[in-house]
Amino acid sequence: MAPLLHLRDVALTFGGHPLLEGAEIAVSAGERVCLVGRNGSGKSTLLKIAAGIVEPDSAERFLQPGATVRYLPQEPDFSGYKTSLAYVEAGLGPGDDPYRARYLVEELGLTGEEDPASMSGGESRRAALARVLAPEPDILLLDEPTNHLDLPVIEWLEQELKSLRSAMVLISHDRRFLTSLSRATIWLDRGVTRRIERGFGEFEAWRDEVLAQEELDRHKLDRKIAREEDWLRYGVSARRTRNQRRLGELHSLRDQRRTARHAVGSVRLEASEAQASGKLVIEAINVSKSYGDKPIVRDFSIRVARGDCIGIVGPNGAGKTTLINLLTGALAPDSGKIKLGASLEMVTLDQRRESLDPATPLGDALTGGGSDQVMVGGTPRHVISYMKDFLFQPIQRGTAVGALSGGERGRLMLARALAKPSNLLVLDEPTNDLDIETLDLLQELLADYAGTVLLVSHDRDFLDRVVSSTLISDGDGIWTEFAGGYSDMLAQRGRGVGAKARAIPAKAAASSKPQKAAASPAAAPKRKLSFNEQHALKTLPQQIDKLQAEAGKLNTALAGDLYTRDPKLFAKATTRLDEVTREIAEAEERWLELEMLREEIGA
Repeated sequence: MAPLLHLRDVALTFGGHPLLEGAEIAVSAGERVCLVGRNGSGKSTLLKIAAGIVEPDSAERFLQPGATVRYLPQEPDFSGYKTSLAYVEAGLGPGDDPYRARYLVEELGLTGEEDPASMSGGESRRAALARVLAPEPDILLLDEPTNHLDLPVIEWLEQELKSLRSAMVLISHDRRFLTSLSRATIWLDRGVTRRIERGFGEFEAWRDEVLAQEELDRHKLDRKIAREEDWLRYGVSARRTRNQRRLGELHSLRDQRRTARHAVGSVRLEASEAQASGKLVIEAINVSKSYGDKPIVRDFSIRVARGDCIGIVGPNGAGKTTLINLLTGALAPDSGKIKLGASLEMVTLDQRRESLDPATPLGDALTGGGSDQVMVGGTPRHVISYMKDFLFQPIQRGTAVGALSGGERGRLMLARALAKPSNLLVLDEPTNDLDIETLDLLQELLADYAGTVLLVSHDRDFLDRVVSSTLISDGDGIWTEFAGGYSDMLAQRGRGVGAKARAIPAKAAASSKPQKAAASPAAAPKRKLSFNEQHALKTLPQQIDKLQAEAGKLNTALAGDLYTRDPKLFAKATTRLDEVTREIAEAEERWLELEMLREEIGA
């Protein structure tokens, strides 16, 4: 099938460095292609070239005559428009249905009368989506369409895009969104594109195979260079004249090795952990909070134990940030009680990156200014070394924070947060603007983190991979806890955070019965062992046995003449025995609690 749009041999250089070298995009009628790659690899630039907005150094661009293209930018320009509806209608072409523009505006939760100058990030994104979807073009070029959207709108958008006949090229860091929509994948890596006729769900395994083959090829090249250098050292003097060709081949191999563009390194993420908190981290008892006549949290209770990772989901405006502020003690409840555990050291990653001053240089944002050292978990690290862990180049040390991309600002916030010792991480939309590889590493970090995590996110895949239980807003201030991630919640609840959930507050306010119905599902999940509880129930007996064996050895050593022979070692052994005894008591208490819970569930 002839492509509607074909872009090939794209070359573009920024600041003396090649960004794109022979890149290519082809999309036929009805195709759904996702464009993936690391932050800074040039995905958005390539999409702008495909849309005809950016002029490359060289390229061949073909567009079928009469084919219509609509491009969704990350930062739409609303200048010159008095209302959101006027902005949307300006995207219509001759013969397009104006009623569809009004329909999409309302479906996306806008009135059409919003002033573009005062719209929030989420409202701006919804207006921009309505503008590109209204004409139902032949080709849709969508750059991060889910940015700033809450889960109801993301799920609505998935279904709307599935229903369209338009061809699509999608850029997104939302795995679930890409897996659901894409049927082919273009990987932009080191300026070059590779394509597979499979959706994003099969991309990562294929990418790993490609990188492994590259590493094998590079190893073979290194071995060949070593053989040629050995020949050069011991054989060239006797055959100097007739073997100049072989000498030239060696230089060519060296040039090939030197000029090869290697895969960009991975972010090194490592949280600085403080001393362990108490077993009970947070306890909320019948907590309520309202603003005016609007209930945000109503009669909410929860116990958060050390090691739990709690995901919090709901529509924008449901009160997710308010709930976190209540649970962490930053906000006092109207009624009820919040009890915080002992020895808590909390680190917060804020959603809007508000703690970053745009004028501050990157290096000073990490060090606090006036130093070359970053304190990471109480240990000094040179700022350049720590920057490299998060894929920043040394030359970027003096770059103002305001000049960084969204992904770079996200990595900077992670770098600042993870340098501080903590046993309670509060992450409000940490996945915004992070590429897929960085999300993988953040997932691994949270999996290995010994402390407690409160996580607000609209990324369904990330929630599934990380959290042990999910809190969801049922409207009218009702919050319900479900064991497991987003998919587990969906299976237990029977529905997600769908767009229709917006009508729940009004219905719940009309009668007290819907409130009880909304709250009733909480009973079942609370009587189900979470993954972490099941794991603890299996492993605690072995842990207790090891601790008891260690205690026996320490008692034997202390009963002898250790004090006479080595007083320092005797003191050390005594201290350790006290620690082991305390750990045994805690482990036995935890096992007993879980065993009683298991028996209660079985009954």
